[in-house]
Amino acid sequence: MLKGKNIVVGVTGGVAAYKACDIVSRFKKLGAEVNVIMTKAATEFVQPQAFQALSQNPVTVDMFETPRYWDIEHISLAQKADVLLVAPATANIIGKVANGIADDMLSTTIMASTAKVVFAPAMNTKMYENVIVQDNIKKLKNLGYHFIQPASGRLACGDIGVGKLCEPEKIVEAVIEIALPVQDLAGKNLLVTAGPTVETIDPVRFISNRSSGKMGYAIAEAAQARGAIVTLVSGPTNIKPPAGVDFMPTTSAINMYDTVMEHFNKQDIIIKAAAVGDYRPENPADMKIKKQEGNLTINLVRNPDILLELGKRKTNQILVGFAAETNNLLEYATGKLNKKNADLIVANDVTENGAGFGSDTNIVYLLDRQGEQRKIEMASKLEIANKILDKVIELSK
Repeated sequence: MLKGKNIVVGVTGGVAAYKACDIVSRFKKLGAEVNVIMTKAATEFVQPQAFQALSQNPVTVDMFETPRYWDIEHISLAQKADVLLVAPATANIIGKVANGIADDMLSTTIMASTAKVVFAPAMNTKMYENVIVQDNIKKLKNLGYHFIQPASGRLACGDIGVGKLCEPEKIVEAVIEIALPVQDLAGKNLLVTAGPTVETIDPVRFISNRSSGKMGYAIAEAAQARGAIVTLVSGPTNIKPPAGVDFMPTTSAINMYDTVMEHFNKQDIIIKAAAVGDYRPENPADMKIKKQEGNLTINLVRNPDILLELGKRKTNQILVGFAAETNNLLEYATGKLNKKNADLIVANDVTENGAGFGSDTNIVYLLDRQGEQRKIEMASKLEIANKILDKVIELSK
C-alpha cells in the first residue's frame, strides 16, 4: 500500500517512545521506506539499534556525527520524505517547531522539509492542556501541520486523562490518509459553509454564536485532499483556509445566503456546516447605542433559512445539513432532515464533552433518508470530516 513512499519517523523523549517501534514495523510491512530520527532524550527510552533493525536503515541522532553519505543529512531526509511523522511528540518538540527553533537533527529536518508533517502528541494531561501547549498546537494547525488527537486513559505518571499516545494502528491509518488520500471526489464540485454569522446591532455590537468553524474547515480540507473542487463559504473565524480551496468570506446570514445561492447551481455536493443565526436586528443603529435608564429592547426578525431554500432548489445535488442541539438530539435532527429535504444530517449534542463548539474533536450521528442512524464516536474533526464524506460517496452511488 505504501510502496514507493518515504516516511521519516521522528521519535522524541517520552515514555511512549517504545510504541514507535510498532509504528515503524507497520510502515515497513506496508512497503514504505522508513528513516528514523531520534532525539537524544528518546535514546534514554529505546536504543537506536531497535529502530535500525525495524526500519532496515541507519538511525540518525546526532547532528554532528561523522556523515555516512556525502550529503547534508537533515536536508537529504527532509527532501526525500513524503510524510514526516513525530511520534511521540512531546511538548518540547511542538514548542520548538511552533517557535522556529531548530537545534537538533529532528527539529532541523522538520524546518527544512516541505513534506506533510504529522504530530502525534503524548504527555501528561496537565501539560497537554496547558494554554501554552494548546496555543502552539493551534498555531501549527493554522500553518498546515497535522495533529493526531491523543487518547484518554491512565498515563505513565498515574494520572487519568487525555495525553496517551494514540494507538499505533490508528496513527498509521491517519498517516496513510495523508500520504495516500483517496481521490473518490476527483472532479466533483463541493461547497461547504463554515463558522458563525454576525448580525450588526450598531457599529460596535453584534449578535453571533460560539461556532469556531473548525468542523467546516476540516470538511473543506478533507474534500480538497480527496480531489474535490472546493468552495469554502465562511463566516468570521481565526482559521487559515486550507490550501487549494476557493475561499469566500462572509459576515451576516443574508451575506452567506446570497453567496451560497450564487454558486449553488454548479455544485455536486453542498455541506452546510455553518452555524447560521436564525434572527437579526430589524433596524441596526448607524451610531453606537448609548446606555440609558431602563431596559433596551431590540426587535429581531427572521433570517433566510439557507438549508431550507437549498432543499427546495436541489435537483441531483447531495445536500448535507448539520444539527447542533442541546437536547432531543435525534428527534430534532430527524425533523430537520425531513423538513429541509436534506439527504444527510450530521447531528451533535454541543453540551457533550468533546463535541462542543471550539473543540478539536466531535461526536456525531449521521442520519439519512433511508432511516439509518449511524453514530461516530469521539474523533478529531478531520476524521469526522472523512466519515461524513464517506457517507456522501455512499449516498451518491
